[in-house]
Amino acid sequence: MAVITDKYSRIIDYMRISITDRCNLRCIYCMPSDGIKPIEHKNILSYEEIIRILKIAAGLGVRKVRLTGGEPLTRKNLPYLIASVNDIDEIEDISLTTNGLLLKKYARSLALAGLKRVNVSLDSLRRERYREITRGGDINDVLEGIHEAEKAGLLPIKINMVPIRGFNDDEIEEFARLTLKTSYNVRFIEFMPIGTREVWSQEKYISTDEIKKRVSAIAPISPVKIRKAGPARYFRFEGASGVIGFISPITHHFCNSCNRLRLTSDGKLRPCLFSETEIDLRSTIRCGASDEEIERLLRLAVEIKPPSHSINHSINREKYFDCLKPMSKIGG
Repeated sequence: MAVITDKYSRIIDYMRISITDRCNLRCIYCMPSDGIKPIEHKNILSYEEIIRILKIAAGLGVRKVRLTGGEPLTRKNLPYLIASVNDIDEIEDISLTTNGLLLKKYARSLALAGLKRVNVSLDSLRRERYREITRGGDINDVLEGIHEAEKAGLLPIKINMVPIRGFNDDEIEEFARLTLKTSYNVRFIEFMPIGTREVWSQEKYISTDEIKKRVSAIAPISPVKIRKAGPARYFRFEGASGVIGFISPITHHFCNSCNRLRLTSDGKLRPCLFSETEIDLRSTIRCGASDEEIERLLRLAVEIKPPSHSINHSINREKYFDCLKPMSKIGG
């Protein structure tokens, strides 16, 4: 099988594909209070365009696919896309990131189509607070959706929590304790400086070191190896069924092992999340480009992939707010 590496000897075998910028929530860490103007439907990649790009990428060495949004479950006929991706021989793993609101309705059909796993973004276990953070969501729908995903075999269930000081950081310990009574992978993700100044601020940010210290105060945690690739570093309480993951894009970034490209819902190929560098595949395809030309652009994206992002926890991030798109526009 083909393998493609960048100039820093990283194997690029993973593509995150945003299939929509629309979402049925307005989470405080993702969108400003008045929302974001959505991309026109005509400028969103069709499923056929996504499948074509992915077939070419698979021929170069892409083996894993994650579907994201916005909220991917809001796009119609998603099982068709998953089944089509599953039919690409080289693709070994298909996963999806969701807020979970629609999982109860779709988990079984997604699993039958070939979806392997889900990551559920969940930032509070308390009904009223969840409603506040998401600006209107019902946590019962999410919890029922997680249960349906388990029944459908979309395992392991990964719960992604973004601790935000003053909003939900008093639930860090509560989330960690979930691993004592479930087999979930509970992952704490540093609050990233993406979006407007209304969304992110230094005062709201909590480092992985602080989160880990608070989790360790419950009981000792020991490192465990889950998979050789991926940004999370995993730990476990003694005797726990689940595991705790820490994802540190700011303080302990994982750029030296980054194996991914990102495709936005409007067809922009991004070599790095924290970069405005994009290659416009949509326009290229709609101008009648050959597969060879699309392959050339995919190779170019790998070639220009930077060694690391330029954000760290100690610098003034104000300048980034004037250039970085909201996460819903890039893909979670």
